[in-house]
Amino acid sequence: MASMATDASRTGFRGSAEPPSWTVTSVLGVQVAVSSNVFAAALELKQRGGGQIVTLNAEMTMAARANPELGAAIAQADLVIPDGAGVVWALGRQGFRVRRSPGIELARQLLVYAAAHRWRVALVGASPAVMERLVERLQAEIPALDLAFTIHGYQDPEQWPGIEQQLLEAHPDLVLVALGVPRQETWIQRLHPGQPGLWMGVGGSFDVWSGTKQRAPEWMGRLQIEWLYRLIQEPSRWRRMLALPAFAWEVLRRG
Repeated sequence: MASMATDASRTGFRGSAEPPSWTVTSVLGVQVAVSSNVFAAALELKQRGGGQIVTLNAEMTMAARANPELGAAIAQADLVIPDGAGVVWALGRQGFRVRRSPGIELARQLLVYAAAHRWRVALVGASPAVMERLVERLQAEIPALDLAFTIHGYQDPEQWPGIEQQLLEAHPDLVLVALGVPRQETWIQRLHPGQPGLWMGVGGSFDVWSGTKQRAPEWMGRLQIEWLYRLIQEPSRWRRMLALPAFAWEVLRRG
């Protein structure tokens, strides 16, 4: 697999002859960036013309192996960060000592930075009630945030072409999308080319920021068992959680 550190043309960086500051390896054939500071890498990506950020965990890695469209979206993304503990563990087996970089934390950092630097921000996804509470909370917590475009994800199919056009016409600097995996990744992949902003799928972050759901306690994060907290909150996820032991077995099998 070509590395984004040595193949600038592959990244889609417009007019940039210099390679980015991070390197890329793969976990079970799915690309992931190795960087000492993913926030700085995201800002660098914005300076280079923008692009798609993917937050990779074990579940998504296994899904990408089974879903060609998701796999292609991740392969073509400009920055793929290790969101899950499983991915960090797999990277460690390759000799890369990196910290887990939760997408929800990177997205929040970008929102704060956006407010301080007058970025135009777009929020797409979640339910109507969640989006309403999310906008209220963000405006209260980050008063300088310029929410140039917000729309919930429960739209009729025929509405999406018009919504997408309105989004592109807003020329956002940062687009956070909560449409679930794999839809948010493939939707971003289709829309973001030629756009200058950062585009990032954020999964359930809107639910947490709106106060609808709670994030796992810090101690569970330190023990790398946030997946257990999510399972307790949503028992219906148990089938999806079967990807975790399958991921671990595949990494060990490959040595």
